[in-house]
Amino acid sequence: MRNRADLVIYWGGNPAECHPRHFTKYALMPKGKHLPRGRKDRTMVLVDIRETKSVKAADIFLQIRPGRDFEVLTILRAIVKGQYVNPAMVAETGLTIEQLRDLVDRMKRARFGVMFFGMGLSMTRGKHMNSSAILTLAAELNAYTKFVAMPMRGHGNVTGADVIMRWTTGYPFGISFDRGYPRFNPGEFSTVDLLVRGDTDAALILGADPGATMPQPAIDHLARIPTIVLDPKVTHTSRLARVHITTAVTGISAPGTGYRMDEVPLPLRPALKSPYPTDEEVVRRIHELVRVKPDWLVHQPRTTQQVF
Repeated sequence: MRNRADLVIYWGGNPAECHPRHFTKYALMPKGKHLPRGRKDRTMVLVDIRETKSVKAADIFLQIRPGRDFEVLTILRAIVKGQYVNPAMVAETGLTIEQLRDLVDRMKRARFGVMFFGMGLSMTRGKHMNSSAILTLAAELNAYTKFVAMPMRGHGNVTGADVIMRWTTGYPFGISFDRGYPRFNPGEFSTVDLLVRGDTDAALILGADPGATMPQPAIDHLARIPTIVLDPKVTHTSRLARVHITTAVTGISAPGTGYRMDEVPLPLRPALKSPYPTDEEVVRRIHELVRVKPDWLVHQPRTTQQVF
């Protein structure tokens, strides 16, 4: 993909500061068989609500009004299909119909296009509906050319978690097992939504720091409930947790598999030994103890002959 995409669109992200190697290693600079001149053979479009450092790398900057991502994506889908667009709706987005038609024309003429979207799209007004809209736009563009859409993931092995959940349950995130089988409904079962609503009465956090990134209502709720954190280091979340279990660092002192944002698996071999257990060892031990039924759940008196 990095050697073939001649139209690169960043939507709701700031890769110059958040993913500093993305330009040079993956999206803009690499040369290939189909794009021998690298950056000179590519057009980069940045869509955001404000100018960031990524603007300097963009050929086209489309500044939309906050919270209007879904409307812009809907208009783009309509233009792609040649449908009527309400001028009043376009005016509310902060862009002009000419800008949007020019973008659609570029997308249709691209030999290979890619849209990278960040939290500016997926975690603002509209949330999962915005993500659904941009994925649908990419799918509809494939009637004219090759187009893909990918999220710009944050810290840690976030893509790995999505991949594993997808091949074990059929869904990447926003999953509930409370009925004994997986149910998928982003916005209802997503972690941030559950915490903001106060639906959870306990939390187990593995290798993440929601206390540093989530909205304040979610952080406040984590501080109110029993929260357990598994992490190699002290974080904002572990400071408000009831229990912090120090674990070995994956890839440095613990084996494992990490996934790049494009879902390429990277086997990790530890270079150092650690006195701390791995995340897997801790979770397995917790799971074994949870399987043992406590006395108050057993309807009959326990004897030495009973096995649970």
